[in-house]
Amino acid sequence: MEKILLVTAYTNDRTGWSAEDRAQELRELVQSAGGRVHEEVICPLKKVSPGHFIGKGKTEELAFIVQKENLDAVIFNNDLSPTQQKNLEAALGVKTLDRTQLILDIFARRARSNEGKVQVELAQLSYLLPRLPGKGVELSRLGGGIGTRGPGETKLEVDRRRIRDRIAKLKRDLGRLTKQRKMRGKSRQKIPVPSIAIIGYTNAGKSTLLNSLTQANVIAEDRLFSTLDPTIRQFALPNNQRVLFVDTVGFLNDLPHHLIESFKATLEEVVDADLKSRSSQC
Repeated sequence: MEKILLVTAYTNDRTGWSAEDRAQELRELVQSAGGRVHEEVICPLKKVSPGHFIGKGKTEELAFIVQKENLDAVIFNNDLSPTQQKNLEAALGVKTLDRTQLILDIFARRARSNEGKVQVELAQLSYLLPRLPGKGVELSRLGGGIGTRGPGETKLEVDRRRIRDRIAKLKRDLGRLTKQRKMRGKSRQKIPVPSIAIIGYTNAGKSTLLNSLTQANVIAEDRLFSTLDPTIRQFALPNNQRVLFVDTVGFLNDLPHHLIESFKATLEEVVDADLKSRSSQC
């Protein structure tokens, strides 16, 4: 299991999430991805450095920790530009991931439906495309650990044109799958059965609630994003009225905007539901 250093860099904002809250969420994401947190650093920022995201002094401090503790990877609780990620890897000497890559790794592990798998691969390739230059060293390390699941080495070695071709094909496939899902949704609407969407933060107990109500036997684990694809089960109310419960993928604080596509099926289930039931942790 990889030994990982977590870095939560933050500026003052008004989201209501403290640095400790952000660090805790990052820790749970890494654990959900199968990593072992060895060290954690919380780093307040006055401004973002265009070259390394964090300042030169903090970068040197992280490099010292990596070398001293013989760590395998550094994961930032922020989105890094291709240049920032490349410079940090060179300075730290180990694999360096950002928040988006970590979430994509978890999505790749959890996606079960064809639509979910297509959406995740599309998001991965779109993320990797601007990061292809200088990937030779990183490609040699593929095969294990967080951030390497999904498009394999053979896909990453192809040139930009072939990756763009693959992205175009995935978009066509996604459009076809989306059209099929919408047709199924229209067929479902013809049957007068109300739908109830269970929504809330990831790991809030949505799948557990669905299992308790309907004996659905869907995966329910104490980790973030244990399920990614929506699950629909029928249920009889005390007055014998039939309803459909929809277990949706959990939401996440500050989800990167370019990953919203991976939630599209769930978001549409929520929008189309007749009743929204909010699930929260006790």
